[in-house]
Amino acid sequence: MTIAAPTVFEPLVSDFYGFADDLSDDEKRALAELRAYLEAEVKPLVTRHWEAATFPREIVPGLHERGVASFAWEETRPFPNSAVFRGFAALELARVDASVATYVGVQNGLAAGSVAACGSPEQRAHWLPKLASGEVIGSFGLTEPLSGSDSAQGLRTTARREGDRWVLNGAKRWIGNATWGDITVIWAKDEADGQVKGFIVPNSTPGFTATKIENKQSLRIVQNADIVLEDVVVPDEYKLANANSFKDTARVLRATRAEVAWEAVGVAIGAYEAALKYTKERVQFGKPIAGHQLIQDLLVKSLGNITASLALVVQVSKMLDKGAQRDEHSALAKSYTTARMREVVGWCREALGGNGIVLDYDVARFFADAEAIYSYEGTREMNTLIVGRAITGQAAFV
Repeated sequence: MTIAAPTVFEPLVSDFYGFADDLSDDEKRALAELRAYLEAEVKPLVTRHWEAATFPREIVPGLHERGVASFAWEETRPFPNSAVFRGFAALELARVDASVATYVGVQNGLAAGSVAACGSPEQRAHWLPKLASGEVIGSFGLTEPLSGSDSAQGLRTTARREGDRWVLNGAKRWIGNATWGDITVIWAKDEADGQVKGFIVPNSTPGFTATKIENKQSLRIVQNADIVLEDVVVPDEYKLANANSFKDTARVLRATRAEVAWEAVGVAIGAYEAALKYTKERVQFGKPIAGHQLIQDLLVKSLGNITASLALVVQVSKMLDKGAQRDEHSALAKSYTTARMREVVGWCREALGGNGIVLDYDVARFFADAEAIYSYEGTREMNTLIVGRAITGQAAFV
C-alpha cells in the first residue's frame, strides 16, 4: 500500500519546546512521510509480532523506499540531510516500535556504517547501495558470549591470513538480523599482530551458523542470533580496507551510540504518548484520570525527562554535523537518555495501573523494550567511564 505524504508536518505533542522547528522543509516532508507509513503500515503489526517473537519482513521494502537505511552515506542518501534529521527519523521509528528502530540501526548504522567508515572506495560503492535498498540485509558481529563491555581487549574471535584469504574462528552473541540476513560484519583479532580487524562475511559461507536466541523478554521482534564461525574463509577483498584496530571499530560506535540515544528518546515518547492518550480516556472517580494530581505528576515528570533528553541529542547531532562530536559526547548522550527513558517508561506504566502490563495499550511493550536499549551499544556504566576519563584525564575501567 502506498501512503501519500502529508503536505504539513505536525509537531509531536511531546516535542514541548519545538526542537523539530529547525528542520528544513524537505526534512519535515520526509519525516511526515515516514511517520505516515509507520502509523499506517507498521504500528498495526507490532503487537502481534512482539508477542510471537517474529519480525514483520513485509515492512522492509517500505522502510527502505523511504530512505531510512541510507540517510548518512554519500553513495546512497536521497537528499542532503542533517544529523538532527537522521536523529528525528530514529526517534519516529522508536516511538512506534523499538525493534523496528533497532533493525534500521543495525542495517544502516552498524552494518552500512562499518562499510562507510572502514571500507575502501570499491567496497563502499559495491555494498552501500545494496544495504540502502534492502537488497542485502546486514548484521554487526562484535559482542561475544564471553566478551561484551571489554570488547576492545577481550575479543576471542580470531582471523588468520593465508595468502589471499582470511580464516575466521570464534563465536558472537546478540547479533541482530543475523538469522535471516545476508552478510555480517565480523570483528576479529588478527593472530599476526593482535589487532582487531573487520570482515564482510556472507552468512551463507561454509562454517558460519546463526541460531536464534529464544525466550527474550525485550526487543522480541529483533531476531538476535548466536553465531559460530568454524574455519570460515573469506577472500582478502572482503576484509574492510580501513578496519585495522579497535579504534576503527570505535569510529563506527561513536555515531551509532548517538543514534541509540535518539532511539531512547523515541521509546520514552512512545510510552508517554500512549499514557497521555489512556489517561484522557480512562474514567475513575467520575472524571478522566488525567484530571487527578498524581497522574499529572507522572506525566509532567515524563515530559521533563523527554524534553531534557531531546535538548541533549539535538545538540550532539549538531556537533556531529560540524565534525566536533567526540566519543565522550555520544557516550554521555547514550548514558543519560537511556537512564531517563527507563524512568519514563516506569512512570507511564504506573499511570496505566493494571492495564500497564497489557500489550493492547502499548506501554507494556515500551516498558520491556527499554531494558535492552538501556544496555546495548555500551552499558550506562561503560559510557559513564568514557565520559569520566574525558573530564578527569584518568581511566577507571578496571
